[in-house]
Amino acid sequence: MSERMCVIIIDMLNDFVTGNLKCDRAAKIVPNLKRLVEAARRHGVPVIYSNDAHYPHDVEVVQKWGKHAIKGTKGAEVIPELKPTEKDFIVEKRTYSGFYETGLDSLLRSLYDGEGVKTVILGGLHTNICVRHTAADAFFRGYKIIIAKDGVDSFTQEDHEQGLKYLEYVYNAKIMSVDEIIKEMGKQR
Repeated sequence: MSERMCVIIIDMLNDFVTGNLKCDRAAKIVPNLKRLVEAARRHGVPVIYSNDAHYPHDVEVVQKWGKHAIKGTKGAEVIPELKPTEKDFIVEKRTYSGFYETGLDSLLRSLYDGEGVKTVILGGLHTNICVRHTAADAFFRGYKIIIAKDGVDSFTQEDHEQGLKYLEYVYNAKIMSVDEIIKEMGKQR
């Protein structure tokens, strides 16, 4: 089905899971994301962390969500359960999309010995915000998109469900469980 995959973990940061902008529903996706990341590493699938790293004066921070994930703070670090390894990639972002004014696209195109990633697997927070905007920019750049349905979530069940429907309908994202994705990874090479 999918080839040259990568896993992109979005905003699984202390401030979103336990801190200033805590999403109570985030805890339930952590074990699934841990399995996904571990399987990706076993199968040689690149793992990328797309993390908010705001400056205190960023418009998104000040005007909409309040102070969260400030660059260089504990709140902007990936939660301990999903801690990146030295082989993983970290791409900082200052807006909802992991692509906007970051090096994510050039990183994806450089992987697999320069052949580039074809399919992005998205997990993390929030289905209807950062996952959605990252998926939009992936779609516009021609990547196939897989959403880990039990590896993403939002502040409410309604936001989560609407987010999944939108991703599938508008960006032709394939909505799969982490277990299904792990099986596909095994077929990749």
